[in-house]
This record gives sequence, structure tokens and C-alpha cells, in this order.
Amino acid sequence: MKYTHLTKIQARSIPDLMQGCDVMGSARTGSGKTLAFLIPAIEMLHNSHYLPRNGTGVIVICPTRELAIQTHSVATELMKYHSSQTLGFVIGGNNMKNEANLLMEGINLLVATPGRLLDHLQHTSSFKYNTLKCLIIDEADRILEQNFEEDMKQIFKRLPRDRQTLLFSATQTQKVEDFAKFMFRKNEDRQRKLVYVGVDDYELKQPTVEGLKQGYCVIPSEKRFLVLYAFLKRKLRNKQKVMVFFSSCSSVKFHSELLNFLGIECYEIHGQIKQQKRTSTFFQFSDVSFKGILLCTNVAARGLDIPEVDYIVQFDPPDDPKDYIHRVGRTARGDKGKGNALLFLLPEELKLLVHLQGANIFLTEYEFSEKHVLESQSHFENIVGGNYFLHQSAKEAYRSYLLAYNSHSMKDIFCVHQLDLKKVAASFCFKDPPKVHLNLEINASKHRKMWKSGGRRHGIGPSNPYGKRGGYDHRQLARF
Repeated sequence: MKYTHLTKIQARSIPDLMQGCDVMGSARTGSGKTLAFLIPAIEMLHNSHYLPRNGTGVIVICPTRELAIQTHSVATELMKYHSSQTLGFVIGGNNMKNEANLLMEGINLLVATPGRLLDHLQHTSSFKYNTLKCLIIDEADRILEQNFEEDMKQIFKRLPRDRQTLLFSATQTQKVEDFAKFMFRKNEDRQRKLVYVGVDDYELKQPTVEGLKQGYCVIPSEKRFLVLYAFLKRKLRNKQKVMVFFSSCSSVKFHSELLNFLGIECYEIHGQIKQQKRTSTFFQFSDVSFKGILLCTNVAARGLDIPEVDYIVQFDPPDDPKDYIHRVGRTARGDKGKGNALLFLLPEELKLLVHLQGANIFLTEYEFSEKHVLESQSHFENIVGGNYFLHQSAKEAYRSYLLAYNSHSMKDIFCVHQLDLKKVAASFCFKDPPKVHLNLEINASKHRKMWKSGGRRHGIGPSNPYGKRGGYDHRQLARF
């Protein structure tokens, strides 16, 4: 696998894991957490002489199907010379009967998503897990964000209590801390030593790696797609690997269809694609030699180790700094990884920079060059307007964008009632806003009144993106 040295999280956690301690580990994304828990787990299976007839000795729980598949792939590589032990994965979207047959044959190391694992614990009588020695929860913060907490509690109740337990996370939240208290139990009830690794390290206060160049670009709504089109066209010509994040499945679908129609080949991953297609796309994009464009939702924002990604583009804004960190974590991975991240912002969204600054994330301002952005708006509008399927896809994407904007956690910045819908519609290649059913909860006039009374009090604007009290201005203007 061409690894020559251990990363910090590996060096600090593997010795304790090899001694059988429970571990709660935290390290920023791309730091090597997967190997940190897989190496000791596989060694334990080997030293315990596990065979298929012994059943499952290690279970790794991952929040998404893609991360489960990737973890299984890494484990396969590590177990290449451990021919006696078996491994497999069970995830939503796959045939449950086929998975049950594999479990009956005996899987020593099992990688699973929470919902599907609970299904097998409840309904697959041939699943032999009574000899379980180690339970690993990867990306615990993401698992809890996806409301799997109750599933996880049900899983814990069914698994043997006398086991080693590992909890790994890229960010520490109150939910993770509360969950850890439940999982590791009180001191007097605990059967193993609990070790905290990296939770309070200084490096966690620096949430992104040194090799990552981060910037933002202020783009009005009506220019957003034009700038994205020009940017991707150039990156494709330069044979670079780019990931673009959107706020909804419908938006990914529409932009993928339109860009491919315009001759910019791109791939897509989101929750509405069938599992087989998601898996094949993921493996194709993970090929080191592959260069191209992947459009995705946050389903691809956690844990996935896709090599040699040159650019992360956040076309739609993250919900909070944690989302931002995990999205940009798909590039500049490893100790000496390098990569670039670009955030698209509307002029009225600049206050997001203050929240990012509060999380020790500072971005350089980039200016987009008008001469590189073709005046193709009317041409794109004619294409979408003249193609029934593209028009319907654009309409659903427009609706989903507004709904996602309305559900954003930072209501003081992302106020859907302050959007100029004609300009927003232009970003989806409409001449006029299409009629869509939104059923928004609160009337626009109330929001406008609130915004006018307090929306500018921080002095946020294009000339001062960090506000009156923003003492640290990283706006080193650069063109891209």
C-alpha cells in the first residue's frame, strides 16, 4: 500500500488498541483514521485464529454506503495475506437475502451501515455475532447527524457487552459526547480502560490542512451557472479532477444533465441514484489515473478517500462550518496532500465568512474574470426551454434549491425571502421564475422587515466581508 510512516492518529491510537483498550479518537478529515482502527482489528482476528465458522469478530459501522464500500476495500487490501479470515459488507440498497447467505457462511470482519446492520440483527437468524470482540463506529458525528442514534442504541442492546469498542470522529460535538457517555458507560460499569486520543489536540483547532488553498468568490445569482460552466470547462481541458457540491439531489441531477448536454462530461453521486450505479461511479472516480468532474451532495462529503482531487467547489453553501470542513476534506488528504477549495457566495451571503472565521477557517477572495465568462445566458435558456426533460429537471432543481435555502440553519444569512427569484431562476437557465409549489412557513413581508431592521448592523458587505469587528481580513485578491 506504499505507506512508509504512521500518521499522528495512527501512532497515538494503535498501541492502545493492540492492548485491547476502548478508544475514543478524534482527528481532522484525511488524517488516516481508517487504518488506525483496521490494522489492530485485523491483527486481533489473525492472532485469535478466527475462521468463518467462528462468525463475526469485528463490526465496523459507517454512516454512508460509499464509506462502507471504501472501508471494505481498504480492509481487503490489508487482509490480502490473511487467507484464513473472511470479510464482507452489508449496506442499504443491496439484496438482503444475498447478504444473509454470506452471513450464514461466516464473515469475520463485517462493514455495515446502521440501518442494514440492525435489520440483520433483528431478522437474520443465521447471523452469528455472539463471539464479537470489537465494535468500531466510524464518523460518529455524521451517524448522529443522520438520526441513527436510536438505531445505534438498538444495535448496542443486541451485541455482546464484553467487547472492545472504538469511536472515531472528525469533529467533537455535544451529541458525540453524550453518545460516548452512553456507549462507554460509567467508570464502575466499564470492563476495559478507556483512552481518549487526539480529542484535545491543538491540531484540531486548525480544522483544515496546510496544503489546502481556500478561497471564495462573490457571484450574483444570475451569473452562477455561467461561472461554473466556464470554470469546469477550463479544468476539464487541463485534465484535473474536480468535485462540485450541491444542496439537493435534484440540483445535482439537473446540472449533470445540462453539463453533459453541453459537452462537459461529468458524473454524479447522490441519494436518489441506485446503489449499483453509485458504487461504480465511486470506484471509477477513485481511480488515481482518472481525471474528470463529479457532481454530488453531502453524501460524498464524509470519510471518502478519493485520491488526487485537485479542486473542491461548493456551488451551494455548506450548512455550517463543520459541513465546510468535511467537504473540503476530500482534497489535500494525508500528511503532505495539496489541493484547492472554492466557495461560491452571493453578495448577501458574505456573513458566512464570519462564522467560518470563528472556526479558524480563513479564505482568500478570488475575482472571476468577466472575459472568461461567455455571454451564453440566452443560449442556455433556449436549450432548457426547448427540451422538455431538461426543463422539468431545471424546474425541480429550482424548487429544491429554494427549499434547501429555506431550511438552512443560519437563518440570519440565508433568508429565502430576500432572494431575487428572477435572478435565481436565471441560474437555472429560466427567462422567468417557473411556477412551483413551495409551502414556505413564514410570509416574506415579515422577513423583509426583520432584515431591514437588523440585517446590516454588522457592516457586512463586499468591501468588508468580515464585518466591523472582523479584525482579520484575508482578502488577497486573485483571479481564477
